[in-house]
Amino acid sequence: MPEGESTKNCLRFSGLPRPNHAAGQEKQTRFLVDRRGEPQVVIMGIKDFINTIAPPPDVLKLIRAESKRKGTSKLTARQIDAEVRAARRQRRKQRA
Repeated sequence: MPEGESTKNCLRFSGLPRPNHAAGQEKQTRFLVDRRGEPQVVIMGIKDFINTIAPPPDVLKLIRAESKRKGTSKLTARQIDAEVRAARRQRRKQRA
């Protein structure tokens, strides 16, 4: 094996800088994988990928903020289902 060829195909991982996160948010780490000084791939979490590629619209951010403020963001799926059933039941009674 010629000298230097053993490091030729070596992959190197580097942490990428992340924007500042608000208090209480999870920090996600990105890693850059390069070969011979050329970037090959960026490894990141799914949530980070979605927020980077397709960030939520402003209206969705407003809805989420209002939900947190009202405390409805802490409802479980069962509680939400119960609320929906009760609202539908009430609507049926009003129509009858």
